[in-house]
Amino acid sequence: MREFGTTVFAEMTAMAVRTGSINLGQGFPDEDGPAAMLARAVEAIHGGFNQYPPGPGVSELRQAVADHQKLRYGLAYDPDGEILVTVGATEAITAAVLALCEPGSEVIVFEPYYDSYPAAIAMAGAVRRAVPLRVDGGRFAFDPAELAAAVTPRTRAILVNSPHNPTGTVFTPAEMAAIAALCREHDLIAITDEVYEHLTFDGVPHVPLATLPGMRERTVAVSSAGKTFSVTGWKTGWICAPAELISAVQTVKQFLTFTSAAPFQLAVAYALRHELEWVGALRETLQGKRDRLMAGLAAAGFEVLRPAGTYFVQTDIRPLGFADGLDLARRLPELAGVVAIPTQVFYDEPETGRHYVRFAFCKKDSVIDEAISRLARLG
Repeated sequence: MREFGTTVFAEMTAMAVRTGSINLGQGFPDEDGPAAMLARAVEAIHGGFNQYPPGPGVSELRQAVADHQKLRYGLAYDPDGEILVTVGATEAITAAVLALCEPGSEVIVFEPYYDSYPAAIAMAGAVRRAVPLRVDGGRFAFDPAELAAAVTPRTRAILVNSPHNPTGTVFTPAEMAAIAALCREHDLIAITDEVYEHLTFDGVPHVPLATLPGMRERTVAVSSAGKTFSVTGWKTGWICAPAELISAVQTVKQFLTFTSAAPFQLAVAYALRHELEWVGALRETLQGKRDRLMAGLAAAGFEVLRPAGTYFVQTDIRPLGFADGLDLARRLPELAGVVAIPTQVFYDEPETGRHYVRFAFCKKDSVIDEAISRLARLG
C-alpha cells in the first residue's frame, strides 16, 4: 500500500480548512437527507437497536433493497441470500475484489477511476488494467476496441462505475451492451458501482448492467444510501448478486467489519420505501446547481464539460493558461479561495488527465455563488 499514501480528498479538504477556502473538492452535500428518515434513525437508537445486527444486514433493509430492484429495474433478488448490507459502497467493492480475485488476476477499470479501486485491487494482489475515458462529443466515453484489447487470459473482472465519478458521464445503452458482450464472451465478473443511480440529469436514464442479457448471473451490483439520501456519513451500502457470489463476498466482509450500524439500516429501509419522491426533488435541485456552477465556471474562463449525473463537473483549465491540474488545485486556495480536485490523480497515465480539474456542485446555492465570485478572479 506504500504507493497510495494520503488520499487527494484528505489533502484538499485539509487545505480548505487550513486556508478558509470554499471546498468544492470532496463530494459531500452540506444539507441533510429527508427529515422522516433521520427521525427513524433516532427512533431506532432510542428503541434499543444498538447491538450487532445480523451479518448479512437487517431483514428490513434487505427486503427493501430487493423490492427497490424489482420495482425500478425488474431485477429479482432473494433478500435472504442474494443481498448483503455493507459499510458503504467502498467496503462492498473492496470485499468483492478481495473475494473474487486471486493474486495475479487482472481487473479492468475505466480511468479516471475512483481512488479506492486501485487500492482494493492492490490489496487483493491483483493487477489493474486501465481503459481511458476520453472526451468525445462533449462527454467522456471509451473506445470499445480499447476495452476489448485490455482483456487477457488473466482477466477476472471488470469494474464499471456509472454514473461515473469523477467525470459525471453516464454510460449509454450501447456502451453497456459492449461491456456486457465482453463479459459474456470472456466469462468475466462485472462489479458495478451504482451509488449515483438516482442522480442523473436531463432525462438520461441509469441502466444497470445486470438488466442486460446474461449479466444478472455474473454481476455484483453495488449501491448505497449515502448519495441517494444525502447521508454520506452513514456509510450504509449493499450488494445484489447471485447467492454464490454473495457468499464469497460475505466470507471476506465478515472479517472486515462483520456488520454495519443497525439504526441506520432501519432508517434506510424506511427511506427506500417512502422517500424516493424526496430523491426525485433532490435530483431536480442538483440539476439546477449543476447548471449554476457550470455557468459560473464558463464565465470564469474554464472549458466546462456537461455531466449527465453525479455531483461533479469536469473542467479543462487550458483556456485559462494553466496546464497542470495538480499545480492549479494546490494554488487555487491562494488564487481564488476555492478548493477543487485535480483529475490526473485518478489515472494510471496522469498526462491523459493533466488538464482537467473537478468541481462539486452538491452545495448550497449561496456557497456555489460565492465560489463563482471568487473563481472570477482567475480571469
